[in-house]
Amino acid sequence: MKQLVIAEKPSAARDMARVLGCTQKSQGALEGSRYVVTWGLGHLVTLADPEAYDEKYKSWKLEDLPLMPEKLKTQVISQTGKQFQTVRKLIHRKDIDTIIIATDAGREGELVARLILDQAGNQKPIRRLWISSLTDQSIKNGFSGLKDGHSYDNLYRAALSRAEADWLVGINATRALTCRHNAQLSCGRVQTPTLAIIARREDEIRQFRPKSYYGLQAVSSAPRLILTWRDGKSRSSQSFDAERIDGLKKALEGKSCTVRSVDRKPKQTPAPQLYDLTELQREANQRYQFSAKETLNIMQRLYENYKILTYPRTDSRYLSQDIVDTLPERLRACAVGPYQKMAARLSRQIFSKNAPYVNDAKVSDHHAIIPTEQYVPLSDLSSNERKIYDLVVRRFLAAMYPPHMWEQTTIRAEIGGETFTAQGRVVKEPGWKAVYQTNGESFDACDEPEEEQQQTLPPISPGQVLTNLSLKRTEGKTKPPAYFTEATLLSAMENPVKYMESADRQMRKTLTETGGLGTVATRADIIEKLFSGFLLEKNGSQIRLTGKGRQLLSLVPQDLKKPELTADWETRLTNISQGKLKRSDFMRDIRTYAKELVEEIKGSEGKFTHDNMTNKKCPRCGLRLLAVKGKNSELLVCQDRECGYRETISRTTNARCPVCHKKMKMTGKGETQTFVCACGHKERLNAFKERRQREGAGVSKKDVANYMKKQQKEEQVGSSLGDLLSQIRIDQ
Repeated sequence: MKQLVIAEKPSAARDMARVLGCTQKSQGALEGSRYVVTWGLGHLVTLADPEAYDEKYKSWKLEDLPLMPEKLKTQVISQTGKQFQTVRKLIHRKDIDTIIIATDAGREGELVARLILDQAGNQKPIRRLWISSLTDQSIKNGFSGLKDGHSYDNLYRAALSRAEADWLVGINATRALTCRHNAQLSCGRVQTPTLAIIARREDEIRQFRPKSYYGLQAVSSAPRLILTWRDGKSRSSQSFDAERIDGLKKALEGKSCTVRSVDRKPKQTPAPQLYDLTELQREANQRYQFSAKETLNIMQRLYENYKILTYPRTDSRYLSQDIVDTLPERLRACAVGPYQKMAARLSRQIFSKNAPYVNDAKVSDHHAIIPTEQYVPLSDLSSNERKIYDLVVRRFLAAMYPPHMWEQTTIRAEIGGETFTAQGRVVKEPGWKAVYQTNGESFDACDEPEEEQQQTLPPISPGQVLTNLSLKRTEGKTKPPAYFTEATLLSAMENPVKYMESADRQMRKTLTETGGLGTVATRADIIEKLFSGFLLEKNGSQIRLTGKGRQLLSLVPQDLKKPELTADWETRLTNISQGKLKRSDFMRDIRTYAKELVEEIKGSEGKFTHDNMTNKKCPRCGLRLLAVKGKNSELLVCQDRECGYRETISRTTNARCPVCHKKMKMTGKGETQTFVCACGHKERLNAFKERRQREGAGVSKKDVANYMKKQQKEEQVGSSLGDLLSQIRIDQ
């Protein structure tokens, strides 16, 4: 008899098949003497669309709401139906007696496999593979320690509850809003609070009024020293009272300065924590302007294809004790190129299971993102893959280095009874910062903010008197909060407590403990869908709310705009996964809540108006088109939600301008396609290809064909309302 292994994706299945000796290829599977390995393509089965319950639900009508099927059905996803049939046949093969679930180790991975097994009518015993990387050694260890599959039943119940709750609330609220206002509107327990956070920040910026503040500096030329005035009570170096500062300056002119103390204190900064996905996405956006989705996609390739980094969708920044013994081998694997000397130094030390980066209590499904034991030639990686790999490896090395040590010197002086200070710093041991100081570059990750300008201090001693000082009034203006970037929005989603209306401490604690809005695995998609729904747009790196997004917030029920809703759901889902709450109790409350939402939307008096109408008419239905700005493109979209026509006006590409080297936009269609840059440079597509070939960029016909195919695919749009909104869920 054989065992059937179900992986989540073909790449993971191939790795497992190789380790298990499954070399015989068949349609949708790999087979060996003891195992048959097959795979999903992500989800093969999903919750059924409304029309699966009644054909009348193909048309969206307010009077049909709320949709409350007694039992939610599942259906095979049409695009992956062929692979599902392959998996189903294998499940029922007579020579297979056990099913091994080998999908991603987590709540959603459990859902992927269980829906397949339930849809296929499986009655055979199940076991569970739970691993965090796809290296050969990790796979071998995992298969030698398989778990009883039913020990994860509660995790599956939580995953199914999350999916069904999102369906019931998402389908009903989205259809109610769309039908009530005859506009393509969607809302959700994660996307809508995220939108509300952005709106609140924009309101703060709009209402902000700058205030001037003032300070006073005393400059000594011999010895060279800059002293900063500090208020005797508040210790602040700034005052909003210009007259006070001017009065001080006048009163202190010509007076000598007496040094009262020179304090030297040893200080240190501990090594930064390892990466979880959100922190890596944040840093990649700040450093390389990668979007959250782009970083996740690169991480997936480094995890699945190259197998050089561990599982990316993790919310932990620590390692478990069982990983400590593997650290020397991981260091040997990444001891290449610029990391060779640093990794070699670390590999000679003894690794403690009590190290600051080791904490079993703070590792749930997966440990932090670190290199695997797999060696890879750096030349095999693309430029962007190399950047992400570099971030992870340097953080991995830095975490094992000693603290950064320095001596902080603070001079306190007195002029006419007023206190002035100066600060300086001398590095004693670079510690972990040495990892970021290579090739003349200094990238101080996790640096502490500095309140006062650091300077090189001259030899000076208490009691010394400084004369011939020049006093200078300094001036600045308070700054408004910054617009969100993807990096700062990820931070706000991860920790949205300060955006909560509720002062309930337990609720705030819960939201912090449950990881905020969305999960590390879903935040990138949520942000992307807010852009694709034209609720958000970009101005450079800044994220801005569109008119449509702001109107949506005025129409959506108040409860859906609050982060507290997600906190409540996640708490209860966690309780289900731990066997502390019955799934039926949670779902009963969700059904009641969905009904209340529909009634509130039906009875609302708000109105939606298009504020981006153009004079150009839709070629399909004749209505005027709307001008919208997506994340990387500008489009014209039909205002009729059932028409669905859209036309791309321009799209930001990765092609760089030969004049200013910024990314260019592509406009036009067919032979008239033209690259346009903000600096004024224009270039037809044919001329661009010829120039690139002359420059030796190696743009082949295949490269161009693939690029154009991708462009066309991105521009394809379904012609019906169902096509446009079929994938909308409340957590998207």
